[in-house]
Amino acid sequence: MLKNTLIIFLLCLLISSLVKSQEIKTIKGDHFELKLAPQQKAILILFPCYPCNIEHTQTEAKFLKDIEKKGISTLLLDYNQKLYLTEAKKKEYTEELHTIFTENNIKKENIFIGGFSSGGNVAILLSSYLIKTENSIQPKGILVVDSPIDLEELYKGAKSDVQKNKDAEAVAEGKFLIDLLEKEIGTPQKDIEKYKIFSPYLISSNSTDHIKYLKNSKVRLYCEPDLEWQLKNKKRQYKDLNAYKLEKAYHSLLDMGSQNVEFIKTKNRGIRANGQKHPHSWNIVERESLIQWILQPS
Repeated sequence: MLKNTLIIFLLCLLISSLVKSQEIKTIKGDHFELKLAPQQKAILILFPCYPCNIEHTQTEAKFLKDIEKKGISTLLLDYNQKLYLTEAKKKEYTEELHTIFTENNIKKENIFIGGFSSGGNVAILLSSYLIKTENSIQPKGILVVDSPIDLEELYKGAKSDVQKNKDAEAVAEGKFLIDLLEKEIGTPQKDIEKYKIFSPYLISSNSTDHIKYLKNSKVRLYCEPDLEWQLKNKKRQYKDLNAYKLEKAYHSLLDMGSQNVEFIKTKNRGIRANGQKHPHSWNIVERESLIQWILQPS
C-alpha cells in the first residue's frame, strides 16, 4: 500500500513538472513585456508605432496570439515616438536588451527584430548598429511593417498632404511631422546630410549606410499599397506611399548581393482590430508565413 502511494506521489510530481515546463512565462518591466516560450526556438523583438505602446501591439498584431506555443518567445517594447535613433539611443537600447537577456537567461540565438511604422525604422537602425559593432546580440532577421524609412520623402509627403487638404487626419499628421522634422533635423533643402545620417534609407542619394549591414540577414519588408483606398481617402499615388520607399530599399539590398530579402505586398489584409479598413496596419503580416520564416533553418 505504501509502495503504491509513493508511486502515485512521484507520478503527480512528474506530471506537475511537465505541465510547468509547458507554461508560458510572462515577465513585465518598465518598458517591456517578455513572454518566454516553454521550449524557445527563436525570440521576436518588436517596436511599436510612433504614438503606440505594448498594449497597442498586442491588440493589433494578431499574429502574436499563442505564438509562444510554436517555440517563439516575444519581447514587446514600449520605446516609441522615434522616427530615427541617435548613437546614444542605439547604445541605450542595446544595453537594455542585454539586461533583459541576461536577467531572464534568454538564449542569444535566432533573434528577430521588427517594428510597425516608425518602429520599423528603429528596428532597422538598431539591427544595423548591432551588426556593425559586432555585438553579442545579433539579429538573424529583420521585420519591417509599412515603415517611413526615408525621412526626406516623409517630409515631402507631409508637405504634400497639407497642401492637398484631402483628409483632416492626414493634414494634422502632416503638420505635426513638418514641425517635428524641422525642429529635430532641419529641412531637406538645408540639412540633407542629417537626413542621410538619420534615415534608414534615402532614395535621393541611394544612401545605403544603414541597410548595407542587413545584406547577410533575413529581411522582410511588408506593405499593402491599396491604391484605390489611398486615392479615395488620402489622394495619394504609389510614389507617395511607404511601399514605394520600401521597394526601392529592397532593390538596393538585391544590388548589394542580399539573398534573403523579401518585399511583400499584401492585399485585403489591412484591417485594424476595431474592424476599420486601413492598409497601414500590423495585420498585413500573415501569421503562418511569419512563423515558418522565423523557424526555418537558414
